[in-house]
Amino acid sequence: MPYLAKILLYPVKSLDGVEVECARVLDSGALEHDREFAIFDERGRFVNGKRHAKIHLLRVSYSSQFKFLDKTISLKIPGIDSQQVFHLHEEQQALEATLSDFFEFPVTLKQNSLMGFPDDTDSPGPTVISTATLTEVASWFPGLSVDEMRRRIRANIEIDGVPAFWEDRLFREQGDLVSFRVGDVDFFGVKPCQRCIVPTRDSYLGEAYPNFQKIFVNHRQATLPKWVTSSRFNHFYRLSINTELPSSSAGKILQIGTKVEIIS
Repeated sequence: MPYLAKILLYPVKSLDGVEVECARVLDSGALEHDREFAIFDERGRFVNGKRHAKIHLLRVSYSSQFKFLDKTISLKIPGIDSQQVFHLHEEQQALEATLSDFFEFPVTLKQNSLMGFPDDTDSPGPTVISTATLTEVASWFPGLSVDEMRRRIRANIEIDGVPAFWEDRLFREQGDLVSFRVGDVDFFGVKPCQRCIVPTRDSYLGEAYPNFQKIFVNHRQATLPKWVTSSRFNHFYRLSINTELPSSSAGKILQIGTKVEIIS
């Protein structure tokens, strides 16, 4: 039986995530605290893994199994032995100065508690993947563990009890949403997520895996289930599912271990 195996939130966009037991759905359909903060340069552009491989070198942890109401993070910067602790509101300027020194250009930290800063603002719901898919994709790359692939793909919701690429059932032709339910939370599956340069790099060091995208595309095409809506693949560098959530799901709680079922 499909069930919710993991929930992963990324409180500061492009930095380390945190695994939680439950998560609340916001009115926007996003998960509370996911990508709630983001780093920006002077031109208002994201300072993220797409533009700056150096960001992979930063390590972040969160207080008390992500009791994030205190908005406190611990930041480890290469070359500095001890972690630095910052309150994201009270010590924002100090954090921005520390990050500006690290990146060697001025940055600011911004917050969006209503929707966060998702890549796909049209479908801001949590991204979905299966444990079996992560295991299969990791097997395409000698030396990469399942956990490392998980860190590279950065999906929010992981489903177990299903075969690899089960989540490809959660989309159809463009404009035709797939309804599914996780516990008592309703979702709409929208489309397979287009990947960027981030999965090609070591999530700790930022070093590129040789020919990662070519290997990925070849295997993804070869293993694409026959029942998949292939029209949604203008290329095969796609993995995990983008979602939207109806207004009826706002305020509900996703909980580890709950049943996942496709409604239509």
